Amino acid sequence: ALPAAPASASVSSAASRAPSAASHVSPPDESRSGSTQSIPLVPLDGTRASGSTAAEQGVPRRYVRSFSLVGVVWDDPDAELRGRVQVRTRATGTTRWSGWQDIETHNHEHAADPGTAERASGRVRGSTAPLWVGDSDGVEVRVRAETEHRTGTPGFQALPEGLRLELVAPGAEPGPAGASADSPRLVPLSAESAAASAVNADLAQLGALEIPALSRKETEDRLTAPKPGAKPYIGARPRIVTRRGWGANERLRERDFLYMKRVKAAFVHHTSSGNNYACSQAASVVRGIYRYHVLSSGWRDIGYNFLVDKCGNIYEGRAGGVAKSVMGAHTRGFNTDSVGIAVLGSFGSAEPSRKAVAAVARLTAWKLGIYQVDPRGATYLTSGGGNLYRKGRKVRLNVISGHRDGFSTECPGHSLYRKLPAVRSAAARYQGR
Repeated sequence: ALPAAPASASVSSAASRAPSAASHVSPPDESRSGSTQSIPLVPLDGTRASGSTAAEQGVPRRYVRSFSLVGVVWDDPDAELRGRVQVRTRATGTTRWSGWQDIETHNHEHAADPGTAERASGRVRGSTAPLWVGDSDGVEVRVRAETEHRTGTPGFQALPEGLRLELVAPGAEPGPAGASADSPRLVPLSAESAAASAVNADLAQLGALEIPALSRKETEDRLTAPKPGAKPYIGARPRIVTRRGWGANERLRERDFLYMKRVKAAFVHHTSSGNNYACSQAASVVRGIYRYHVLSSGWRDIGYNFLVDKCGNIYEGRAGGVAKSVMGAHTRGFNTDSVGIAVLGSFGSAEPSRKAVAAVARLTAWKLGIYQVDPRGATYLTSGGGNLYRKGRKVRLNVISGHRDGFSTECPGHSLYRKLPAVRSAAARYQGR
């Protein structure tokens, strides 16, 4: 038998690292919203080295409470994990273990801009991308430091201090089968859930699980033209699953909403969380990423403004209103005046689904249309600081850009990135241009 997690401080609740609101008891409608197990990594190289001096750290194979999403975090958000992170898991209720899977280590480019209150909160940690593994109750992880050759002497890059394995259980589905925007759950709303719903009150009734789609004419009729008689170039509003619809526990995030003056551009991402999910599990994946961003990584809310699954369903991301200019934490250095849209999955070599790509085009046609922005155009954004552009530099970018255009990263993956020209054309067409 494999060792179970000990009943000691080595497995701690991530809620203790969350914003203060997370310590409150959840109301009945949010009480099954998930959990996080946090396990410190230990040396695996046969030495007694501690901290970052061990070239290989990990968690030996063990039984744990059920989880579905996994990642690794560390103390210093500015420290890079130079090495390889691999995990294997056991499917719940079976003796079947997966093969080793790689976890994307470069996740610091998905973050709040340097110098912002969110980045300077003291809660932010370095983190890998989260990986969706499905319902599991066994885990093994290994982190191997990258070999260092620059000194001329064989050795290893130092691993970051405070490495911990985060195991996220996303919690129960948000509502009964058949619930919709016209028939939301008949349960009390917490104050936080009511506030998150109220910012969309002009689009759907309080507590709605989705914001319904509108025809292009209906959408145009709701938009004030920039000038009398001017044509309002805007795409039809797509159906959007609300935060209540995907089951966000609003007590986890910071209470206030953070806004910008406008939206000038959209950055497209992939979540690097793997493609092994069914569309029926997509809301669970979103809930898992939300918990990982807030409780494990220390962000104020989920980083993306919208998420899109492989079946083309669109999910409201960071709270504050889908039609509003909500400040996200998706493209380090360029979160101001932009919106972040993440497709669930990993698209370095795997192709994104046609439905997902079409959903990104429909979403950008509507969202950018609210601000009368041409999806085929270019714009200037001022860098907040990153690894491509110094802070304060004005950078010319496509209105619909990939994450890699603003930060040196593989995101949104080669296969999704090469779809962006088609997304721009389709979005402009949906706007009637």
